[in-house]
Amino acid sequence: MIRPLGERVVVKPLPQEEVTKGGIVLPDTAKEKPQKGEVVAVGPGRLLDNGQRVAIDLKPGETVLYSKYAGNEIKINDEEYLILREGDILGVLE
Repeated sequence: MIRPLGERVVVKPLPQEEVTKGGIVLPDTAKEKPQKGEVVAVGPGRLLDNGQRVAIDLKPGETVLYSKYAGNEIKINDEEYLILREGDILGVLE
């Protein structure tokens, strides 16, 4: 697995719904990029100028919302992941 550095978070995007509320099936080309995912790994946090670390306020397993075009997409063992900065995460779904 990946161990993110600094203030980065590894997220596994969750699949979007393939059927609209009206019952129309969406092809892959019509789907929007996912904006919801599950936190897989969390870096140690941001390093301040004085040498102290500010820990990231996320834990693996949490479901988060993130900016639509944020992060870097990577593929490991046919699984897609995103590496995001903590600031690209908008909130935690509870």
